[in-house]
This record gives sequence, structure tokens and C-alpha cells, in this order.
Amino acid sequence: MSKGVCRAGAGHGAAAAVRLLVTLSFLPSVVEAQVTGVLDDCLCDIDSIDNFNTYKIFPKIKKLQERDYFRYYKVNLKRPCPFWTEDGHCSIKDCHVEPCPESKIPVGIKAGHSNKYLKMANNTKELEDCEQANKLGAINSTLSNQSKEAFIDWARYDDSRDHFCELDDERSPAAQYVDLLLNPERYTGYKGTSAWRVWNSIYEENCFKPRSVYRPLNPLAPSRGEDDGESFYTWLEGLCLEKRVFYKLISGLHASINLHLCANYLLEETWGKPSWGPNIKEFKRRFDPVETKGEGPRRLKNLYFLYLIELRALSKVAPYFERSVVDLYTGNVEEDADTKALLLNIFQDTKSFPMHFDEKSMFAGDKKGAKSLKEEFRLHFKNISRIMDCVGCDKCRLWGKLQTQGLGTALKILFSEKEIQKLPENSPSKGFQLTRQEIVALLNAFGRLSTSITELQNFKVLLQHSR
Repeated sequence: MSKGVCRAGAGHGAAAAVRLLVTLSFLPSVVEAQVTGVLDDCLCDIDSIDNFNTYKIFPKIKKLQERDYFRYYKVNLKRPCPFWTEDGHCSIKDCHVEPCPESKIPVGIKAGHSNKYLKMANNTKELEDCEQANKLGAINSTLSNQSKEAFIDWARYDDSRDHFCELDDERSPAAQYVDLLLNPERYTGYKGTSAWRVWNSIYEENCFKPRSVYRPLNPLAPSRGEDDGESFYTWLEGLCLEKRVFYKLISGLHASINLHLCANYLLEETWGKPSWGPNIKEFKRRFDPVETKGEGPRRLKNLYFLYLIELRALSKVAPYFERSVVDLYTGNVEEDADTKALLLNIFQDTKSFPMHFDEKSMFAGDKKGAKSLKEEFRLHFKNISRIMDCVGCDKCRLWGKLQTQGLGTALKILFSEKEIQKLPENSPSKGFQLTRQEIVALLNAFGRLSTSITELQNFKVLLQHSR
């Protein structure tokens, strides 16, 4: 559709101006018209996702993110970039992340470790036994000796081969707790060469793309005339499903992050008091079909595709949390019970969604080839998680690491179905486990996607009012 839109050129006079005004008046409906219909590589339509997210998911996931268990995230923002020499951290004040004082962290989280989500034992001897198990976390006093031994085995289990992300070492002195509610994701002013290099490295070196194929709007691409990225999408459609999915996940994550920046933009600052809100001009620059030569709507469709992937992961991991042995422990017994009840309620909603993505269609070829492709898929994504340590803005790095880890955890879940099905009810499992860091990242990352879709609806309304 972008090819048919008239543009006013110099010297065209009043007629060109009229055509431009007519074009601008239709931009809101163009955005809306192009981000609709059934998504590629699945059988779900965008309107169904919008309604499901608006009425079932968003109000609950927003409430969950405000609970103590999910608002405190431990992260190392000082890890050096492993791929290139950094230009130095951003000096813009809005890039700064305020770590949480030790006194503010709930006792159950502060006393715990990476796998800490079970109740604190009242018995001192049991607590000592747990500390010997690599300080895994406390054990419910009702567990048998056999279960306690299983916890110790579990602590020794190295599941790095299942990880799609490079996890921060929470025991590192550089790792700090961050209150996500006090450090919201929004536009910080971080841009330019440093930011571009991060995303360029992700797309050019990790998305299974040969260097001879150029992404749409890539400033390094040679002049392609009126190509508008069609050659790129011809190449993309020729890939196997798994590699197409990989690209769509990264593009969807990029779109989601850009939506957050557009929706929480520094509009003005008076007497040191900033005013944050939606920036329609910035939204158009990043997503309008005319300004992006049709690329914007494709990016937004990939956002919906990513939402489906993480939604599917939540529905699949529900049995893990439905077990009585799992308790999202902070030390506040009443709130912990309410938090788990709310989480299980969200899981029930995710399972009720009728048009889930079918992950079984992936890696379904011959066993040897499928295994090799899955490992390549995993390593490429793990590499992207490492690139997040190259982001120069601390706040952007924080949210980039969290959302990448959340997606990596979702992928880990989707490809661990057999292990999840074999989970014992009253004891831990060696075959599948999630750290607290992964749990917090998973739900907050999905919460960000839910927020993005809500923000997109808001921008559609704003665009209609601005006509």
C-alpha cells in the first residue's frame, strides 16, 4: 500500500499540498488496516489476540507485576561487552538505573538464591541441610528425607545445555536487585552509533542471514531503487520454518521495545519535573507504513507472533507451578498465597486461548537434522543474550536483558514438554527446573508484550483523533 501513497515534492504547489493532506488524513486507517488479519506461520488472527489480551490478560498481568515476587529482579549491569570495546556508558540521566537498597528487599527473596521459590523451613537442621546443598533454598518441613536428597541432587544438576540465554551469576558482587516498578522502561535518549551497532549485530550476525541479503531500511544496504525490502522477504519466505520463526521473534521483540519507547516518551521537562507520555510523531517514524516503506506493519505483526509464542509457553509451563511443592516465597505468607493464586489464574486463561501456536511443527524433520538445527537455534539466541551486555544505556540494558531472558525461558519451556509432563507432584525434578531469575523474567517479559499490544491500541485511537 505504501507504494501507492502520493508524496508532495518541491515545486508541486497547492495540488501537492492537498494530496499530502489527504494522505495524512488516511494514515491512521492505513496503520490499522495493515495490522490485521491472520498471522503467517500460524492460524491466529490479530483481532482475537487484541480482545483476549484486553479483557483477560492485561489487567491480571499488570497486577502480577506489582507483586513483590515479580517486581524485584537481580541483574548484573556491569558485565563487559564480550564482542567489542564499549564507547562508555550513557551519561544521560534517564539512562541511570537506581538499585534497590538491601533493606527494601523482602526477606524471603533476600535470603534466597537462584532457585529460591519454596517455603522457608522452620527447622534449623533442615536449613543447615539446605545450605550444604549449594544453598539451594529452604525446604518445606513436611518433605521426606528422600525429597530432601532430591533437592540436593537438583542443586548439582547442570542444565546449562537447556538454556537459551546467558544467565547472570546472582552470586556476583556486581549483581544487584532492581525494583522494576521504580525503573520503568521508557525513552531515555540513548541512540546513535552505539544503539545501532547492537541491533545491527543481532540481525546481521545471528539471524541466519547471509551478508548478501540486506534488511529493509538498513542504511548500509546499496541502493535498491523501488525494492522496498521485497527481495529480503522473498529470501525469508524461502527459509525453513524454524529460521523464519527466529527472525520474527527478534523483530517482534525489537518492535515491542520501540513501542514502549514511543508510549513513554519525554514530552517536556519543566522545572526539573519530566512529563512522560505517548509521542505520535515518534510512533509514525518507527511504524507508519509510508514512512517505513511498508516495514512498520510487518514489524507489528511480528510483535503479535512473539506474543503467541510466549503465551504458548505460559500455557505449557502451568503444570510446573500448579504443584503444591512450588510456593513463590517472599516471607509474606498471605501475599505469597495471593500471588500464586493470581499466577495460576493467568495460566488458566492462557490455556483457554483457542488458537495457540503449534511448536510441534518445529524441529520435526529427521532426528539428527532436527537436533542439529535446534542446537544452532539455541546457540544463536544465547549469543543475542550476550549482546545485551553491549548496550550502553543501563536502563535499556536492564530491560533488554530481562526481555531477552524472558523469551529465552519461554523457548526453554516450549522445547521441554516431555520433562514438564514427568514432573513429580511433591518433589523437585532433575529434568526441568526454573530459577527465580527465569520466573521473574518470563512473566515480566510477557507483561511487556501485553503492554505493547495495549499501547498499540492506544496509538490507534490517538491517530484517529489526530486526523
